[in-house]
This record gives sequence, C-alpha cells and structure tokens, in this order.
Amino acid sequence: MPMRKRRDDAGRALRPDIWVVPTTSGFVVKQQGRRKPLTHVLTQREAIAVGRTVARLYQSELIVQRRNGRIRIKDSHGADPYPPKG
Repeated sequence: MPMRKRRDDAGRALRPDIWVVPTTSGFVVKQQGRRKPLTHVLTQREAIAVGRTVARLYQSELIVQRRNGRIRIKDSHGADPYPPKG
C-alpha cells in the first residue's frame, strides 16, 4: 500500500520536514519519511547550513535536535498560512 502524503487543513500537500540530528560521529541532515540521510557532516553549524538550504528549496520546516534529543531550533521556510503581524 503506497504511503499517503500528509495534508494540511486546506487539503494542500505538506512538504517533508528537514531534520538536523546528532550522531556519534557528527551530524546528519535527514528528510522526514526517508531512511537514508541526505548528508553527514562533522559540525552542527555545517549541518544547519545544509539543512537550511534544503528546507528553503523544499519550502519546509527545519528542525535541529540537540545531543540530548530535545529540539533546539524550529525554523519555517515555507508559506506560513498565519504570518505574525508587525
């Protein structure tokens, strides 16, 4: 059975989130829903730069994880349906 695309409340297909995840030998940039990482780098700074570029390309969310597993950064690069005023 094929996997269905996630959709928002308006029925639009959601773009896959891009994750920066620590490993024992550095950091990986992963696309949500894929098994293989997009890339492996040594520093979190490099991983965030690559992840941000990919998230802008896909117009999706960049999520950066700390070594303890908690979320460090969430950065949206898509069309926000409810942008803040001001």
